[in-house]
Parts: sequence; structure tokens; C-alpha cells
Amino acid sequence: MTRTDDDVALDAALDPLVLALDIGSTATRGGVHDASGRRVQGLQHKVPHAFTVAPDGTSIIDPEQATAEVEQVLDAVTGDLRLGTRIAGVAMDTFAASLIAVDAAGRALTPCLTYADARSADAVTALREELDEQAMQQRTGTRLHTSYHAPRLRWLAAVEPRVVAETAVWWSLGEYVLARLVGHPLAGTSTVAWTGLLDRRTGEFDAELLAAAGVGPEQLSAPRDVTEPVPAAAPARWPALAGAVWFPVITDGFASNIGSGATDATVLTASTATSGALRVLLDGPADPLPFGLWNYRVDAGRTLLGGAINDVGRAVSWAQSTLRLSPTVTAVLTAPPSDATPLMLPYLTGERAPGWVGGARAVLEGVSAATDADAMFRGIVEGVAMTYARVADELHPAAPQILEVAAAGRVSNDQPEWLQVLADVLGRPVTHVTRRRATQHGTALLALHVLAPDVPRAPRAVGATYEPRPAHVEHYAERRARFAKVYDALVRG
Repeated sequence: MTRTDDDVALDAALDPLVLALDIGSTATRGGVHDASGRRVQGLQHKVPHAFTVAPDGTSIIDPEQATAEVEQVLDAVTGDLRLGTRIAGVAMDTFAASLIAVDAAGRALTPCLTYADARSADAVTALREELDEQAMQQRTGTRLHTSYHAPRLRWLAAVEPRVVAETAVWWSLGEYVLARLVGHPLAGTSTVAWTGLLDRRTGEFDAELLAAAGVGPEQLSAPRDVTEPVPAAAPARWPALAGAVWFPVITDGFASNIGSGATDATVLTASTATSGALRVLLDGPADPLPFGLWNYRVDAGRTLLGGAINDVGRAVSWAQSTLRLSPTVTAVLTAPPSDATPLMLPYLTGERAPGWVGGARAVLEGVSAATDADAMFRGIVEGVAMTYARVADELHPAAPQILEVAAAGRVSNDQPEWLQVLADVLGRPVTHVTRRRATQHGTALLALHVLAPDVPRAPRAVGATYEPRPAHVEHYAERRARFAKVYDALVRG
């Protein structure tokens, strides 16, 4: 039986209330949650946006635009006079691995580089020749990749030396927004870890990488534990926030795990938004850390192990806008697998885990005159599932105690039938977490752990569990071997 979100009327909401903000790849969202974690009816708002992209690998967003979007959300959800000062905390997550150059006056000198900006690919190559990447990854939990600060800072020093010379600090998008709103660039541990510069065991910056990046630790925010909110004064524009504390900004990956109910090492989250990931929350660092994965420190005692996938919802949306698909794709997704389905490597904006080939681009193989748009769509969906499986293979030795895969996000909610494909490809059951805005929900829950630790939380909203079908598992095992050969040829080429 499917459980839907248990929204609650404001008059019935349990105090204290929390306002959770989520700056994602396609929108800025926010809303009020009560002490049980339920969303408060009518106090939710969304402002759509899109990254600015270009063929050279550019993927950016204007930090002033993002700040204005957060302000719009705050205007929309705090205007109800019945709120009074019941909101006890404001918590924020953003998409991970963002970077903004900021001058001494707090002004942005660059757009915000998103996780998908790939223009530092040459710097990645250079750093791989200078550094022992495997040793570095065991320290920081991250590979050398265009998503991380070291190659980006090296690249910016080459192409924008004047900007770099004027830069006082390097902030993430969330730090910039909080600095503009309340004067404090509060960076949670996970936000700092996603720079690729933080030692996953000690919580200190890695000296070798700082030197390679040409940046000093004083130019980066020190990580703050998510349990350390600040009683910052909110602008008078939002009187409902007069009594609220403000939490350090965290990454959407950490929040998504919490919001999906994946709070220990037995539950693996499959995030299925614009981008995607497989992640599991561990007590302490993964040891040893598989070379294809990352392991981020997220608070004083826990780390997040997994791998990210650039193109999930992005690949599905591309297919829907580009191909002449049938009015409903349900039949396409529920049909038995076929050898005639084209093979798709869905790297529209490059690959992250497990190969970390930032310059990789999509490959479509096996298209014939008999191939129609629906077959191509099925190939794209299967290709996305196989990218998850490649990460799962790497992850298993480091987290063998996993009992459940919990899938959450827009793609799973819009097309739940695809989760059967994912279960068949992974060869293990997949449970559909039906809660809308699982990431935003997780951000609220982390704040509530501090503000209302003794209040029982509303149960997790889930739908069907998709069991793998043996004949289909066998089919996809053969298809994954073919996928691997095409991938290897792509990398060598």
C-alpha cells in the first residue's frame, strides 16, 4: 500500500516549526515543517530555474538570482500571521560542489560554478600527473575531477588571474546566500567535504591539495557540525523568523539520505533527481575506500559513501523533449527487455562515478532502421539503470550489510515503473520512497534532531517494492558486459 505525504494544517502542527530550504538543479524550494517532520499545508513554495550551460562545459547559475529566489520563498511561506514566532529554525541544503569567488566586501566575482561545470578538465589531467591520486583519495575521500575545487581553482588561476587575485574567500552557493541573508556564511561539514579538500578522518583541510590548488585555509570556511546553529538576526522583512536559529548549509546528498529514511548502513539510497547517486550512511570512514567512489565526512562521526551520476532526470527529460515518444511511456517501461533495444551510455554532461571521466559524452549503439523513438527511450532508461549498477558493484565490498535500496526523487515519482528496470539491473529489491521533496524533508529532520529530539517523527512514505525477476536479471547481466566494453572503448578513444 502506498503511503503519501502526511501534510498537516498549521493549527494542528506540532511545535517547534522548522523552515527548510532546498536549492536544487531545477528550482529553489522551501517550506515549513512541524516537529514530527510533516509539511505544513499552504506554507510551501517553489521558484524554478535552470543552469546556464554551453558546449565548452560551462554549467553555472547566478548567485544573486539564487539569493533572490530564496527571498521569494521566504516571502511566500512566512507571510501567514498565524505563524507568529513559532518557527524555531531555518535550515538549508544546496546542490553539492558549488564554487563562487568572493571579494573582501562579500561580492561575487564569478558566477556559481555547479557540479556539472567541466571546463577544468585540463587541470584535472595536470593534477593527476603531479599528485598520487589514490593516496589523496584515501585521505579526502574524493578523486580528482572537474566537480571539485582543486582543478577548478587551478583552471581559474590560468583563465581569470585578475579575479583570483581579487578573491578574498571561496564560498559555496549556500554560504553566499546565508551571508547575504543573515551575515554568516555557515558551512556545514558536508558542504566543505564536497570541495574535495577535506580530510575525511580528521575534518581538517588537506595541505597537499591546498598547495596544489593555490589556496590557503583562511580563504575557505571552516566546517561546522550540523548540530551547531547560530542565533542570527533575520531581516525585519520576515518577522516570523525573529526567534529562529540558522543552521549551517548542508549538501543535498546528505539531506536526501536522511529524508529517504536511509539513516544507517543497512539502507542504500538511490537518488533519482536531475542528477543521481547511490549513497549509504556509515559510522566513520569507509576503509578501504573503493577507487571509483567517494566518501564524504558529513558530521563529527559519520561519512557518506557512494557515487554520483550526472545525468538521470536530465537524460529522461532530454529524451522526452527530443524524441517523438508515445503519449504514455508506461508500456515502454513495463515491457520485457529486448536484445533489439539500443544500448545507451547516458553521459550528456560527463561521467562521475565510478570512472570519473569528466569529458565523456553519450554513446548510442545498436540503432537500426527498425528502431523507433520508444525503443530509444527504453535504451536510455536502461543505460541510466546500468550506471547505477556500476556504482553498486564498487560499493558492495565496503558496505556489505545493505538490506534495502530506497529510491527517491522526481524520476521515480514521475515514472515509478522504471524502478522495476532498476531492480532487474541491480538484481536486488528496490523500494519506492514516495515522499515529495525527500531532500527538503531530510534538511528539516536534521534541524529537528537538534530542536525537537524527543518528538516522534511521522513514518516514512513508501510505495511498492520491486522485486528483481530472475530471467530479466540474467538478460541485464549480459547487457552490462556489453555496456562495459563500449565504456572501455569510449575511455580509450
